[in-house]
Amino acid sequence: MTTRQFDLIAFDWDGTLFDSTVIITRSNLAAVVDVGGAKPSDQDASYVIGMGLMQALAHAAPDVTQDKYPMLGERYKFHYAQSMDDITLFNGILELLDALKQRDYLLAVATGKSRRGLDDALQAVELKGLFHASRTADQTAGKPDPLMLHELMEELNVPPERTLMIGDTTHDLLMAQNAGCASVAVSYGAHEPASFAAFNPLHIAHSVAELDAWMVKYA
Repeated sequence: MTTRQFDLIAFDWDGTLFDSTVIITRSNLAAVVDVGGAKPSDQDASYVIGMGLMQALAHAAPDVTQDKYPMLGERYKFHYAQSMDDITLFNGILELLDALKQRDYLLAVATGKSRRGLDDALQAVELKGLFHASRTADQTAGKPDPLMLHELMEELNVPPERTLMIGDTTHDLLMAQNAGCASVAVSYGAHEPASFAAFNPLHIAHSVAELDAWMVKYA
């Protein structure tokens, strides 16, 4: 039997577990236009996925003044809420999480979402009890700052070398590097997989099924 490498597996949320990247990109674009900013490119609007809200606003809407950030945030939330019913877990994710928990891994969420946003999402998709801990950007610091991973490892008493971060953006992979953790990237989310190699992920999974197969064999 292969000795497993990891005890704690931390997942990003949007674009990794939750199929929400198109909705977030669309909501970012609409919010910027609503407050009079220049419409960002789809690439800029999707690049900020995973960041904390203030980081994301500064990148996606550099011409919008900070005094308009509260309004920009409210418009984003408005547009996102209009599409909540269109957002679901990626096919196979629930089965993957169940299998990992059955194998006694510690499971966590490390996300750029707000605490309220994550709590609402967990409620909506009935994932209560699957995750041992979670951290959000507004609780800690936005990615790629490693604070949320540091706090998760401290809470669950797992060292960096026994922790694996899984995410769909370069922000996730750089956060893992900054925390001294290994990472796996998924290419079905927000960022282009060509950008992942610089951060040395152990694997790039192109589907949930491929991620599952890698986890069974190597994690």
